[in-house]
Amino acid sequence: MIDRRELLLNPVEDISLDDLRSMKDSLRIYEKIYGFSAEAVYKASKVLQDMTRNADLKFLSFTANLVSTGLRGLFADMIRKGFFDVVITTGGTIDHDIARSMGGKYYKGSFDLNDSDLKEMNIHRLGNILVPFESYGKVVEDTVRKLTPEILNEKKEWSGYELLWEFGRRINDNNSILKAAYERKVPIIVPGILDGSFGTNIFIQYQLAGLRLNLFEDEREVKDRIFSCKESGALMIGGGISKHHTIWWNQFKDGLDYAIYLTTAQEYDGSLSGAKPREAVSWNKIKPDAEQVVVYGDATIILPIIASSLIN
Repeated sequence: MIDRRELLLNPVEDISLDDLRSMKDSLRIYEKIYGFSAEAVYKASKVLQDMTRNADLKFLSFTANLVSTGLRGLFADMIRKGFFDVVITTGGTIDHDIARSMGGKYYKGSFDLNDSDLKEMNIHRLGNILVPFESYGKVVEDTVRKLTPEILNEKKEWSGYELLWEFGRRINDNNSILKAAYERKVPIIVPGILDGSFGTNIFIQYQLAGLRLNLFEDEREVKDRIFSCKESGALMIGGGISKHHTIWWNQFKDGLDYAIYLTTAQEYDGSLSGAKPREAVSWNKIKPDAEQVVVYGDATIILPIIASSLIN
C-alpha cells in the first residue's frame, strides 16, 4: 500500500481570471480552426461576451464536483467582478467551499488509485482529487457548529441565500465562492441544500438550536429578479438540478435570451443533463431567437478558455 504522506503532497490550487490572460489568444485560434468543437468554443465565448454586456440578469449554474478543483477560485473571481447576478448550484458546492476555506486541503491524485486502500487511509476520492477525511466532513461540521449560535443571535429563520451570505461574511479566503457572493450580494440558490454535509449539519442545528430555513424565500428572490428583468442569460456548466432550476424559472419570462451549455452529457437517453438548448425552446425555457450554444467537453479544460473572453 502507498504511504498516505506520499499521496497528500500536492494541493489543488485555485485560479483567477488574471491567470487566464495568456489563454485569450486561443480564442482567435479557435475562430480560425472553426471546424467541429472549435466552433462551439469560439461561439460560446462570443455569447458569453454578449450576455455579460447586454443582459440585465445573468445566471451562473454549475455542479459541486467542480468546486473541488481549481475552478473554485475562477467561480469566485467571476462573481466578485460582477459578471453574474445569481448563482444556482448543488449542495456539495457549500461543503467544498467551506471545507477548503476553513483550512481543509484537497490534493492532486489519480482516477486509478485503489479505493479500498484509500478508505483504510481515511481519504475520499472525487475523480482524481483526493480529499482527506479531516479536510472535509469534520471541517464543515465544526464550522456550522461554531458559527450557528452567532447567526441565531440575529434571527432564527433564514432564507437559504441569506444564510449562505452569513457564512460567507465570516470566511477570510478570497478564493471562496461564499465570500465573493456575500461581498457582491449575489444570491446563491441551492434547491437541494439538504443534500450534503452542510445541509445535514443545518438540520442538526434545526433540531438542537431551532434554526429554521425558509427556501420559499429563495424562490421568491429568483422570481422577483426574473419578473423584473428585460433580458436574461445563463452560463450553465453541467446538468442536473442546477441547470434545470435555472431554465425552469426563466420560462416565466418566455425564456432565456442567452444560453451557454457546457456539458459532457448526451441527449440520447432523454435526460435533462443531456438535453440541448433546442429542447428547452419547446418548453418555453429558452427563446427561439436566443443566442445559444452547447459545448461538449470537460469544464476544467473548456471553461478557462471561454472565461478568458471576459478579460479586457
